[in-house]
Amino acid sequence: MLSRWLPGAERARHVVDLLAPAPVTLSGRERAKAMLGALLGIAAVALLSRWMAAPWSLTPYLVAPIGATAVIIFAAPASPMGQPWAAIVGNTVSAVAGVVCARLIGDIALAAGAATGLAVAFMLILRCLHPPGGAVAVTAVLLHATSFQFAFFPVFVTTTLVVLAACAWHRATGHRYPHGQLTTRVEIGSRFTAADFDAALAHYDGVLDVSRDDLLGLLQQAGVSSYRRRVGDLRCSDIMSRDLQTVRPATSIAQAWEAMQRYHVKALPVVDRTGAIAGIVTRADFLRETGVDPLEGTGVNARMMAGAGAPQRPGRPAAVGQIMTRRVRVAREDRHVVDLIAAFSEEGHHHLPVVDLQGKAVGMITQSDVVRALARAL
Repeated sequence: MLSRWLPGAERARHVVDLLAPAPVTLSGRERAKAMLGALLGIAAVALLSRWMAAPWSLTPYLVAPIGATAVIIFAAPASPMGQPWAAIVGNTVSAVAGVVCARLIGDIALAAGAATGLAVAFMLILRCLHPPGGAVAVTAVLLHATSFQFAFFPVFVTTTLVVLAACAWHRATGHRYPHGQLTTRVEIGSRFTAADFDAALAHYDGVLDVSRDDLLGLLQQAGVSSYRRRVGDLRCSDIMSRDLQTVRPATSIAQAWEAMQRYHVKALPVVDRTGAIAGIVTRADFLRETGVDPLEGTGVNARMMAGAGAPQRPGRPAAVGQIMTRRVRVAREDRHVVDLIAAFSEEGHHHLPVVDLQGKAVGMITQSDVVRALARAL
C-alpha cells in the first residue's frame, strides 16, 4: 500500500525542490545577528523618523519597503543589491518614478505598473538595482504621493538611516558592510582564468545577486580546495630541508660565503640570538653589494671578500648584516604546501625559510622541494 504512494511522493518532493528557493547558508548565530540587527535597526529608524516628522506633521514618516531594505542589508550584507549606493539611490529614484506616475496617470492599476517599470529602468541605468525599490514605487502610487517631498522624506532619509544603522551593526558584530570585494588571483588548481570566467559571464543572460569578484573568488577557492584534496595534506614540515645552515648579522662576509660554498646552498637565513629570522643573504646579495662574481672559485672570492684584492672603497661592507635582505617572506611549518605555489611561481621567490610556531627558523624550502613534493603527490 505504501509503495503505491512512494512514486507520487517522490515526484512531489522534486516539484518542491524546483519551486523552493536556494537555502540561506547562515549558522544559527548569524541568523540571530541578522534578526536582532533588523529589529533594532528598524525600531531605531522608526523612532527617529517619527521624531523628525513631528514638528512639520509629515506623514507618513515610514513606509513598508524600508523593512524589505532592512532584510537585505542586515541578512545579506554581501549582496550587490544591498550596498549603500543600491539601497539609497535605488529607493530614492524609485520614489521619484512613483510620484511621476501618480501625478500623470489617474488609474491606480496602470500607474502602479508604469511606476514599477520606470523604477526598474532608473535603477538599471544608475546601476543601483535594489528589489525594495519596486515596492517603493508602488507605495507612492497607492498613497497618491504627488509631491517629490515623498522621495526625500520618508524614502531618502529613512533609507539612509537604515544604511547607517547597518554599518554600525555590522562593524560591531564583525561583518564587512559596505561589502569590500574579494581580491582574486588564479591559483594552481584552477582550470580556468579570469578571462575565461568573464567570457562565461558574457553569455549568462541574467542578473546575479553576487558580485563578479566574489563569485570568481569562491570558484577559485573551490579549485584550490580540490587541488589540495588531490595532492594530499602536504605541509611545509613534510618537505622542508631540516639541515638548516644559518649565519648571524655579525658573521663576516667571507665566512658566510665559505659556508654557502661548502654546503652548496644559494641562500643563508640570518638569525638573531633567539633563532628568529632577521634577514636572508643570497648569492645575488654578494654580487650586488661586494662586486664579487659568484661564478669564480671559492678561494678567489673568499680572499676578495676578506680584503685581499677587493676594491678599496669607503664603507665597503664587512658583515652579513650589512648586505642581507631584511624583509623576508617566511612560511610556517604547519602551512599547506599548495599555499606556497604563488610565492614561487608568481612572486619570484626561489627559497623560503620555514619557522615554527614560535617564529624560530627550523628549515628551508626551495622551488625544487615543492616541485618534487607535488610530483610525488600527483
